[in-house]
Amino acid sequence: MSENTPDPEILARVYRSLRLIRRTEEEIARLYPSDKIKSPVHLSIGQESVSVGVCDALASDDIMSATYRGHAAYLAKGGDLGQMMAELYGKGTGRAGGKAGSMHLVDMKAGVLGMSAVVGTTIPIAAGYALAMKRAGRGRVTASFFGDGATEEGVFSETLNFAALHKLPILFVCENNGFAIHSPLSNRWATEALRERVATYGIPTQAIGDGDVFAIRRAAESAIQAIRAGEGPQFLECKTYRWREHVGPGEDYEDDYRSRDELTRWQENDAVAITGKMLDDARRQAIDEDVEQQIASAVEFAEQSPWPEPKELFSHVYAD
Repeated sequence: MSENTPDPEILARVYRSLRLIRRTEEEIARLYPSDKIKSPVHLSIGQESVSVGVCDALASDDIMSATYRGHAAYLAKGGDLGQMMAELYGKGTGRAGGKAGSMHLVDMKAGVLGMSAVVGTTIPIAAGYALAMKRAGRGRVTASFFGDGATEEGVFSETLNFAALHKLPILFVCENNGFAIHSPLSNRWATEALRERVATYGIPTQAIGDGDVFAIRRAAESAIQAIRAGEGPQFLECKTYRWREHVGPGEDYEDDYRSRDELTRWQENDAVAITGKMLDDARRQAIDEDVEQQIASAVEFAEQSPWPEPKELFSHVYAD
């Protein structure tokens, strides 16, 4: 982590967000084997600092989109936790009435444009929203989160070009965890010079290689400031590491595609633990207790909520 001491208010806010995401996903992992959760889950445990660092630099009326591994970004932007849990349970009070599950979270009241199970598809959607923002002229910004695998999709390059050409107010954020499911970068990229490729479109880039949440926040803050000044899109590459399996609550270090030694190196620099130690014990304990209460209330809300009405099968469909 950086030696720069953050403002106490920012420190407490960032820790609360990190802790909420970590404990929420640990609770999801605990509940998942019970079959109460009716949706596949892609956990962000270990990757929280990217979403928290970027979203803390966004204004409340800014917009962000994310990937199917989107719990962290959803919560970091202020998405409703109770409605998120109800959605995972498939309940009628969920963010999408129990129809969408974990991979398609949306909360426009909080500025969460949405997620998609299809790799790369939210990138052009975010750019489209950024175009609308530019035309509205209110100085708002869109942040687009995606994984390293999404940069291999054609729509990534197409969107970079369009965004640069039209100087869209968009921050591209690559959560580079080094794997597309089980395939490492070395098997997919001829060169790891991602930022150099992005720079060919005239888009300024920054890289944060160690998961430092405050370094990510500072990089995002400076990029967003440039975007609001009319300088066009900016790009962040944030190296990170998922601790759990690609999909599901377990681990996969026996699957012969990565080693536990890699996990240990990242755990030693865990943003949640390090940020918590920067707070005094009483403040940290108060935040932890409040987070546990929020999660317990969200789980109770999900469990007590009703199932969707049968008539909902026929709503939000293309045709009768």
